Amino acid sequence: MLSVVFWLMLLVLQVETSQAQEKSSERKVDFASQIKPLLASHCWSCHGPDEQARQADLRLDLREHAVGSGSIVPGAPERSALVDRIHSKDPNLVMPPPESKKDLTDAQRELLSRWIAEDAPYTQHWAFLPINPPNSTEKSSPNPTALASKIDTIVQNQLVAQSLNRSPKANRETLLRRLSLDLTGLPPSQEEMERYLQDPATDATERLVDRLLSTKAYAERMASQWLDLARYADTNGYNNDEDRQMWPWRDWVIDAYDRNLPFDQFLTEQLAGDLLPNASLEQRIATGFLRNQGHNTEGGIIQEEYRIEYVADRVHTTATVFLGLLMQCARCHDPNVDPFSQSEYYK
Repeated sequence: MLSVVFWLMLLVLQVETSQAQEKSSERKVDFASQIKPLLASHCWSCHGPDEQARQADLRLDLREHAVGSGSIVPGAPERSALVDRIHSKDPNLVMPPPESKKDLTDAQRELLSRWIAEDAPYTQHWAFLPINPPNSTEKSSPNPTALASKIDTIVQNQLVAQSLNRSPKANRETLLRRLSLDLTGLPPSQEEMERYLQDPATDATERLVDRLLSTKAYAERMASQWLDLARYADTNGYNNDEDRQMWPWRDWVIDAYDRNLPFDQFLTEQLAGDLLPNASLEQRIATGFLRNQGHNTEGGIIQEEYRIEYVADRVHTTATVFLGLLMQCARCHDPNVDPFSQSEYYK
């Protein structure tokens, strides 16, 4: 589980530094974080997946269509119609058209040209790709101090890319408080403080982290984030908001973190624990993940209407938690960004 959290942290770090990557000519343009949002907001409303709104029979959301139409010539922005149109001074030719009020900035035009010069790769949403650890072997330049770990190297590389300096090393009291709040959500106890501050060993911090990771408080801290994502509550959420007994599922999540349940098993049991061969009581409880949605007991409601609402809520939550996608957009129309059509949503 810890390894999964580690790589998710690295993924967030990469996404948050996309602006720094845009400024650096040495870094390749990233389609997912830089180009896709640009095309989606400026181009896909007319040249995207929505058949009803599509114009000129041109799709820029699919690489084969964009390349086949000549709009994009991989490796040759000077021969790409898209580049010609976004730089045009003719109001009848420039894209996006002036009436759309979605003018591109000079930096955005340059970014699109650079991307095409780099062969215009289209990549899938990150949830559909295998996890590839970033290259952490290269050393930062400058590298003022010896770096203790790979993650230090990654952080230092990003600081250099953004022309930032590292903060001074924290004293032990500050480090103890940071670690305790991050890992357990609680300030350090007096006993833990004395134990750590009086430990002269060079690995005192490593052993402190190990102690915090082994506490029930760490499991509760990790579980609280999952409970939020899964919309956990002990009341129904509608009308007079009656109580309900969801705490056994909450305790299952805490216990799963406490015993370091493998991530694939953690997900499988919550989605289909009751369908496993000879499912245990705990595995059936795990599927409470799918029953966390609000529940309406108001008199006079149409039961079938709310049954559909509950199913939709489970679909939305599952997509958001496991795929990082707002799938509810496809409930009403073909979305410009998310890789699901409206028809796929209802399948």
